[in-house]
Amino acid sequence: MINGISSTDIQPAPIVVFQAGSQPTGGDLICRLLALVICLSACAGIGLELSTLMKGGASMLGSLWVLMGYFTILSNGLIAVVFGAVALLGGRFDHPRLVAAVAAVMALVGVIFALLLQGLRTLAGATAEANFLLHQLNPVLVVLFWLLFTRKGALSWRDPLLWALYPLVYLAYALARGVAEGKYAYPFIDVSANGWVGVMSNVVVIALGFIAAAEVLVLIDRMLARR
Repeated sequence: MINGISSTDIQPAPIVVFQAGSQPTGGDLICRLLALVICLSACAGIGLELSTLMKGGASMLGSLWVLMGYFTILSNGLIAVVFGAVALLGGRFDHPRLVAAVAAVMALVGVIFALLLQGLRTLAGATAEANFLLHQLNPVLVVLFWLLFTRKGALSWRDPLLWALYPLVYLAYALARGVAEGKYAYPFIDVSANGWVGVMSNVVVIALGFIAAAEVLVLIDRMLARR
């Protein structure tokens, strides 16, 4: 007890800098700076991949079409838009469900790369730099941003089911492209190598893993909201 105040009466103040209508503060500036870093990192990673393809002789449109076949590229494009808006608007951008959704998606990008894709190709130069930004750095930064700066208590247990529509729609799109072009974006959805049963099994495992991980994110959100 200090000056008549019990230590049990002293509770840590929650971080709430990412809230609608808030005035610019030191925390808000840090929030916007990190959002800008994420946006620029995503743009840089995509730009490096685009540049590498074009240096190999592909046209701009052809290179963009190739890149649009990858979940990693589409997801990093999404975070470039979302966090570009956060960097511009700061606390006026009050969409905790959207930020949580992209955090869950980017966590999926990082985990899939670490478990299924890392080491499959030898990377060097700009390709290695892009790979680091898109698959490793950005997932960590986005989850960290959600943890530190997003208003907590807005998520429901049903939200991950809605978020799962994005990777599931992508998988349908990627499979359709793969069947039409004879080339699949990722080895675990390659029908020619795994068969339809194998691919569908992989899809179910990934979908369930994503939903389970996203539910953990909702649990963390609720725990932090009670602090």
